[in-house]
This record gives sequence, C-alpha cells and structure tokens, in this order.
Amino acid sequence: MTNQPEIPGMTREQLQLALRLESIFMPQAKRQRFQAGFGDDLGLEPTRFVHYTSAEAALNIVKTKRMWMRNTTCMSDYREVQHGLAIIRNFFADETNTESFLKALDACHPGVARQALDIFSRSGSTVYLNTYITSVSEHDKKEDQHGRLSMWRAFAANKTARVAIVFRVPRFSGATLALNLMFSPVAYLTEKEAHKVMHEVIQNITGSCDFLLSVDRQIVLNTIFYMLLAAAVCLKHEGFREEREWRGIYAPKFNASPLMEASTEIVGGVPQLVYKLPLDQSASPRLADLDFAKMLDRLIIGPSSYPWVMYEAFVEALTKAGCSEAGERVITSDIPIRA
Repeated sequence: MTNQPEIPGMTREQLQLALRLESIFMPQAKRQRFQAGFGDDLGLEPTRFVHYTSAEAALNIVKTKRMWMRNTTCMSDYREVQHGLAIIRNFFADETNTESFLKALDACHPGVARQALDIFSRSGSTVYLNTYITSVSEHDKKEDQHGRLSMWRAFAANKTARVAIVFRVPRFSGATLALNLMFSPVAYLTEKEAHKVMHEVIQNITGSCDFLLSVDRQIVLNTIFYMLLAAAVCLKHEGFREEREWRGIYAPKFNASPLMEASTEIVGGVPQLVYKLPLDQSASPRLADLDFAKMLDRLIIGPSSYPWVMYEAFVEALTKAGCSEAGERVITSDIPIRA
C-alpha cells in the first residue's frame, strides 16, 4: 500500500499486519468486504451501512450517540451462535481435518493450534452466553429514498413506527482497538461451504508459513481464537441471505473495554444486560472517526401514518446531536404499504 493516510490510534505496521492475517485466516470475510466496497484502499469513500430499528430506538441512538449491543441469545434467530458453533465442531470432529489444521500451524508455531482449539473448546458456553452484537445491513444507493421493504417488515412489528439510520463507516478505524470491537460480515453458508472455507484457511497457512514465523506467537494464537469466534457469531442460516448483515461483535469476557458501558435494560418486557457502543468523540478522542454526527449519511422514516411529525422530531434531534443540514438528511419513505 502506498500513499495511505494515517489512521488515528493505529500504526501503519499494525494495519498491514491485520490485513495480512485477515487474508490468511478470514478469506471469506475479506471477499465479502471487497464485494461491499469495503476494501483495503483507505482512499476509498466510506462504505454505507444501515441500521433498521423502531423509531423509539432510533431516537434514543440519536440523542445519546450510543447503539445498544445485545446478547446473541436475544436475537431473532433463536439458533444464533449455536448454528456457527455446530459447524465448527463438526469440522474438527473429523480427525483428518484436525490433523491438517494442527500440522499446518505446527510448522510455524508448534502447539499454537492445539492451544487455540483447547481455549475455544473450553470457552464454548462463554461464547454462546456472553457475546454481544449490534447489527447493520449493506445499503445500496437505490435504497436511499425508500429503504428496503423486507427490512421494514422484518425488524419492527406491524404498526410500529420504523426508522433506518444510514451510516458512512470507515474501512479502518483505531477506534475499534479502543473498543475491542470486531466488525465482520455475516456469511450465509451451508455447512459444506463453510468447511470448504476452513480448508482454504489451512492452505493459506501452509502457503504463508514463512510470514507467520515472523509474527509473534501470541498474535497468531489470538488470531486463531478470534477467527473461530467470528465464525461462531457470523455464520448464519442461508435463508437469511437477503438481510446482507454485518455485525459489531463485543466479547467482554475475553477482551473488555473501559469505553463500553454496561447497563441493565428492559427490552420487550425482558430485563437484560446490554452494552452501549459509544459513537461519541466526547467519550474519548480515539472515537473521533466513529462520532455519530460524522458518520451519519441520512435517516429514512419508514412507511408511517405520521411521517411529518416524525420528520420534525428527528430533524430537531439530529440538529442537537451536531448533524449539519439535518432537514436534508431526513427522508420519508413512500413505499405504498400500510403502516
């Protein structure tokens, strides 16, 4: 990479190392990043993602500059994480697969693969019960005016006021290091397809052994563990493919951040612990490029019987949040469905 701008909170060496390790251990995620226009070139415009939610939740995000990260056991798909964990376990249940994985990594760092697998195996219940996510979806230009009908229907009950918040997300941000946050695409793969990717990882390791020998053993160990964690959290049933989901992932039991605030809230009548992701540079200078006012592209009000009053309310809230030209950023979807 040449003529790349600096990233606050991340050195050029850290960035290059992260990119190389991603290409080896997370090739499917890397492909999906490029397909979404979220490639390695920092000169690219930030990619736009959208968060569909209720109007009440959206207003809370705007006012507080915080997005809630909820436990994966509370997600719409009742098999969240269990699905991904099962695919991983089934892969390594085949002794041939395990031996190939161990052999490839032992050539670089003897014992590191077995150590990572043992840690992950012991942490299975923690991964399942103590992982928190926030979800966004890829956003297309053709959706700027109306949003996506399937998402309006899926993420809020009938007759609930709905809103889509469109963000411009930087490809790389030192803020993710401060927040100990992973941001990864969801892979809608069959078990066979997922296992094929794992075989690709093994081939990548074998072909990159000289490079991995130069990488600190602890970094390699951590990368293997987080590869498995991302697979568990971001492998989703292929029937959800149209969502084109990406996830912010926070695992406080493994790598907590002082910038992430824990709070007990009631959601749908269920008391639960949530973590509040700060999109607020006043919380820390390291979060400057993730500040809500800087990232906001537009806010789309979903099909509603009260578009005008919602428009006024959100323009006022966005203005107070420091968003320039708020009146031009709020769009009312006119998809002809009953609100």
